Amino acid sequence: MEMTEEVRIKRGHIAMMKHMETALYSGVMMMGESSVEDSKITAYTDGYNKRYGRAFLAEMCKEDAEVNALILHENLHIVLRHPIYGKDMFLENRNRANHAADYVVNGIIMAIKDKKLVKLPDGGLYDPRFDDMNMRQVYNILKDEDGGGGGGGQPDPNGDPFNGSGGGEYQFDEHDFNGDMTDEEAKEMDNKIDRAIREGAILAGRLGVDLPRAITEMLEPQIDWRREFADFVSAACKGKDEYTWRKFNRRMLPNDLFLPTVEDETIGEIVVPIDTSGSIGQKELNEFASELVSIAELVQPEAIRIIWWDTKVHGEQLFTENYDQIGSMLKPKGGGGTRVSCVSEYINKKKIKAECVVVFTDGYLESDVVWNIDSPTLWLVTENKHWTPPTGKMVFVNK
Repeated sequence: MEMTEEVRIKRGHIAMMKHMETALYSGVMMMGESSVEDSKITAYTDGYNKRYGRAFLAEMCKEDAEVNALILHENLHIVLRHPIYGKDMFLENRNRANHAADYVVNGIIMAIKDKKLVKLPDGGLYDPRFDDMNMRQVYNILKDEDGGGGGGGQPDPNGDPFNGSGGGEYQFDEHDFNGDMTDEEAKEMDNKIDRAIREGAILAGRLGVDLPRAITEMLEPQIDWRREFADFVSAACKGKDEYTWRKFNRRMLPNDLFLPTVEDETIGEIVVPIDTSGSIGQKELNEFASELVSIAELVQPEAIRIIWWDTKVHGEQLFTENYDQIGSMLKPKGGGGTRVSCVSEYINKKKIKAECVVVFTDGYLESDVVWNIDSPTLWLVTENKHWTPPTGKMVFVNK
């Protein structure tokens, strides 16, 4: 059999699907189409299909282990849903987003013990300080280091993120976020990837593999944060009805039963501090606002107070009516670092009396959070699911 680049890709698939360290990714490797192109690309994925550059394979991936690393590199972008969940980062700065995604997958490749199976080419984009981080964490660090600039959507023409040694002969390794993908299409794609990962996990389990933490988290049963949100607010606001003997229950009078009627007591404020440090995108904010509207219509609070914060409180919006319009009226303020203790200080300084508090944050907060709030508190966390709140309940928001 002629050892074409197509054959090398197929051999790589077979080798990794049989190996205990990479069998986990076999389901994703079988997804979509894997092809070799006669163009000056390294490789790229649209989140489903994988394309490899013929010249790059021939010239830069001399060893089979390097070919396997390139294959695994692209498939890990799919496993970690970088093209789906990194959309906002790619839109803000494509170059930085590509590098952040590559640091993450190359870190996983570097952790594979069998270097005869998978070997990152010399100069590959890798930094041990990013080990066990996700794409958004790395992106935010890179953003801080380069001054936080946005834009700059063009790739670096003198560098190759898979082979960090550069040599701008090859086009940038793209992870196409597919900006035309609808929410429904993204959800369908997400489900396909989930099924593929689970198929690979079955095979890996038979081989006695210890799954990486990032993968085991994906396979954990998902808690519906929307239900948890609704249940929390409902529970915090229940018990507000009181009975009065000033009026008898008319429905029971024909039965000679003189029972009190229920007298409604007004539900107070629901206070909603929203983290604007940069990691909560418009999509997540829209979904949260939609759920907030539904809950407000159910419990009919006296007011909903939105507090915008990062390292300090930048402002608030108070809604006392027209709750159905909250989503279109939100005006986020801020965008710096993160210090949630400022919210507690603000609420106490303003003497705000909250029926309950719902904090919407990425969960990357200061280590010494001070939360002097007596009201029931729910923490809806979008990123750092291992964070432990100082008080109240934490629910991870699945993106």
